[in-house]
Amino acid sequence: MNMPMHDLVEKISTGNPGLDVILSGGLPPRRLYLLEGMPGSGKTTLALEFLGAGAAAGERTLYITLSETREELAVVAASHGWSIEDFDVFELSAVDAVLGDGRQQSILHPPSSGRWRICCAGPSLRR
Repeated sequence: MNMPMHDLVEKISTGNPGLDVILSGGLPPRRLYLLEGMPGSGKTTLALEFLGAGAAAGERTLYITLSETREELAVVAASHGWSIEDFDVFELSAVDAVLGDGRQQSILHPPSSGRWRICCAGPSLRR
């Protein structure tokens, strides 16, 4: 019997059981996931669920925030009964203050060994 192709692909949980069902088991690993949308659409909550599942599986996790501070992210997590203590957080909005305006930066160089989950969430970039 032939299995559907989506059943043969390795998947990692999104941390949201309902979304995992819709995605036939989750998301492909070893990818960068960017969540964008209108305020209040659930980007931060989904990102926290995704990274929480990774942390629970023993993976290193990186949350790249485009607009929220680490403190604001911690408040959102706490409102769901979660913590961000197991996540690395990179505040992209703070880069200009550190490097100076107009400087180019490259932040996505995770080590080749070990498993990482990287998620970036921010306001919609479309106009």
